[in-house]
Amino acid sequence: MQRYFIDPNAIEPGRITVRGDDVHHIKNVLRMTVGDHILCCDGQGKDYYTELVSITDKEILCRILSTFPSKGEPRVRVTVASSLPKGDKLEWVLQKATELGADSFLPFMSSRSVVRLDGKKSAKKRVRWQRIVKEAAEQSHRGYVPQVGNVLTWKGLLEKFPSYDQVLFAYEREGSSLVEVLQKTRSQRLLVVVGPEGGFTESEVEEAVAQGAVPVQLGPRILRAETAPLALLSCILFSFGEMGGEPL
Repeated sequence: MQRYFIDPNAIEPGRITVRGDDVHHIKNVLRMTVGDHILCCDGQGKDYYTELVSITDKEILCRILSTFPSKGEPRVRVTVASSLPKGDKLEWVLQKATELGADSFLPFMSSRSVVRLDGKKSAKKRVRWQRIVKEAAEQSHRGYVPQVGNVLTWKGLLEKFPSYDQVLFAYEREGSSLVEVLQKTRSQRLLVVVGPEGGFTESEVEEAVAQGAVPVQLGPRILRAETAPLALLSCILFSFGEMGGEPL
């Protein structure tokens, strides 16, 4: 069933009013009519099963038939910090990591990042990135739309480390076994950091460790910059029993 994230202010007792781009999608793309049903989510963990009551070019009125908690949110909150890769690779990471269950995203620029964004370009990109995340969250039946943060400098990212219970730093040259690290941790708020195509410099690794990050290896194969964050996120969610089975 089609799912839409709705501004909580548009939710009233017994009814929901859909406005904005979703009106066009419901009316003109899906060609829904009065009597059809959609799922609405307030973005705060609550879902609403609704029936379309009236449809205009500007808004759609829905009657709430039932309300229930969203089931798509993991118990562990994982923020993905990804150094800006070339092309549209970051868009792929944002989409797929949202589907998997990422809590939020922190794009950043490190020494070997090829892509450089100034404030104006960063703001424009962020609007597009947030739209990609919203659509992925709707498709995967998330109960929350992950937020894409402003593009950070390396120093700015380091300053974020203390906000998390644990920081896992993907480093291909050396590091702890990911399995062993995940078996020991039950932190509920994690940050995973993945570098650019050229990897991190030695000074960046030293600075990350000095700030409390734990370097981890992702196996003997060298993963691409867009593959590593998805692999790391999947392993973490699996270890917490969020991908089926029991926690490690």
